[in-house]
Amino acid sequence: MTHREVLQVDAGDLNVGYTEEGPSDGPAVILLHGWPYDIHSFAEVAPLLADAGYRVIVPFLRGYGTTRFRSDQTPRNAQQSALGVDTVALMDALGIGSAVLGGFDWGARTANVVAALWPDRCAGMVSVSGYLIGSQKANEAPLPPVAEYAWWYQYYFATERGRVGYERNRNAFAKLIWKLASPTWDFDDAMFERTAESFDNPDHVDIVIHNYRWRLGLADGERRFDDLEATLATGPAITVPTITLEGDANGAPHPEPSAYASRFSGTYEHRTISGGIGHDLPQEAPQAFAQAILDVAAEQGAT
Repeated sequence: MTHREVLQVDAGDLNVGYTEEGPSDGPAVILLHGWPYDIHSFAEVAPLLADAGYRVIVPFLRGYGTTRFRSDQTPRNAQQSALGVDTVALMDALGIGSAVLGGFDWGARTANVVAALWPDRCAGMVSVSGYLIGSQKANEAPLPPVAEYAWWYQYYFATERGRVGYERNRNAFAKLIWKLASPTWDFDDAMFERTAESFDNPDHVDIVIHNYRWRLGLADGERRFDDLEATLATGPAITVPTITLEGDANGAPHPEPSAYASRFSGTYEHRTISGGIGHDLPQEAPQAFAQAILDVAAEQGAT
């Protein structure tokens, strides 16, 4: 994907940077990255899907890469519904009625949001770590100490020291997260640096900090998203064909598959990917991720 031209399109609040591979009239697949990652997580996935005849769109999320806010007045907001709205706006801008959505980390949550709120726009979904929709109310409940420890960076970001620390040391911070979240992944400096360039986005720090503070109720969202968040807070079932994936060596906080299986009321399958696969599953196991997309797409065609 490093050789692919990054395109730009106005979509909702954003001017979105994205790559596109495959036939323009092929069924659409949209691949969504997480933090602290970027579109290069799908560098090997996208060509596999394009070769199979799919139109593959891989956008930089708000706050990453070449994606920019169209107005200085728009709040630098990263609540879960905002990212879902971004995805639908991108689909509208590109003339995509429905698409198979695939993602991990923030991208998996965003795919969950779209599938739950706008199932007519989501032909199917591949979600690493399953069902990640949450709410500020649910996040008020304390977790067992071991689980709280795993979220150390969320509490760090809740402080001004954490915001300044991330701003000053974002690349070192991101590399640490990569190592902790994928403890057996032998990535090299060149692989990391091609992604780290996307953290130079002028809104990156504000977006990351807001995302984690919003989850804890320490930052407000936008009122225009209140109704969407109220629906998400009910834990809506996802009805579209879904495959959830988990790496056998994911060092990031993640729920057990048994905890979320009942959230999927349509065609559903869970796959655990073995071989020391960590959190960045599309980059660590691209064949397995691409195959899941193809299998979901076979359940219901995208238009």
